[in-house]
Amino acid sequence: MELLQLKYFQVAARMQHMTQAARSLHISQPALSKMIASLEAELGTKLFEREPKSIRLNEHGKLFLRQVDIALQALEDGKLQLQDLGGSASPAVSLDVRVSSHLLPDLLADFRKECPAAEFHLLQHSTFEGAASFDLCLSDGAELPPGTTSLTLLEEEIFVAVPADHPLADRTQIGLKELREESFISLPPGKSLRETTDAFCRLAGFAPRIRFESDDPAMVRGLIRAGQGVAFLPAITWGGSTGPDVVLLRLEESWCKRSIALSWPQERYLTHTAALFRDFAVNYFARLAASHHQDGGQGD
Repeated sequence: MELLQLKYFQVAARMQHMTQAARSLHISQPALSKMIASLEAELGTKLFEREPKSIRLNEHGKLFLRQVDIALQALEDGKLQLQDLGGSASPAVSLDVRVSSHLLPDLLADFRKECPAAEFHLLQHSTFEGAASFDLCLSDGAELPPGTTSLTLLEEEIFVAVPADHPLADRTQIGLKELREESFISLPPGKSLRETTDAFCRLAGFAPRIRFESDDPAMVRGLIRAGQGVAFLPAITWGGSTGPDVVLLRLEESWCKRSIALSWPQERYLTHTAALFRDFAVNYFARLAASHHQDGGQGD
């Protein structure tokens, strides 16, 4: 059994289409078919069900693919560890960003002051399917990527921000049900915070009336100040003064919170640069939380 056979099998198994797999591997389709047939003969079992225009992994193939993934990843990890020891490992970090993307410029700039050689491949709008394609992932703690080790960076309250001249602006806290008739400024569907706050509203028995959608915190604040609606704002990660034209109200429901988590694949080697960034991110978010509490918790 040759390493090249395993790599070719892995690609064919992922794509489940012999012609497309051969094209991605830059070999002919007959050559790939011959190599897969040779592998099946050596194993003494079929790995695919052949169909007129495609191939499909059978149960034997699925079992074998899991082991091949482990074996090839172990070899890649061994190579990375040797490169790390020799100082030749790539300084690139693959970072999957699902929450708080507006914090990234400052976070990355601060880290590169300490590690100028660091490079980042930023992934956004991906889904948690199959093996993790990232070194590190910043996500809502309620939806962690499978097959990863995760730690909570912070937990934060969700406030309701209203214009200063809003009838509710003289309140210090409010119940979710009182927001039933309000017009909301919200993130687009699919965003983690939007999913969380929509769920809050459903638990309170209503669907929020969305007047504006934007994933720019500055735009959201500007629309609130202009009297165009109210919005749910995370207490810490959307920090920064809202100014005198916006009032933050605490929600009576104590469960209106969210957590931010950092995750990395359990079965993969984390390079020195990625490990440094992981530790830096933990400290960065700890400082954010500490600064928020020093400001009194509602100075955002």
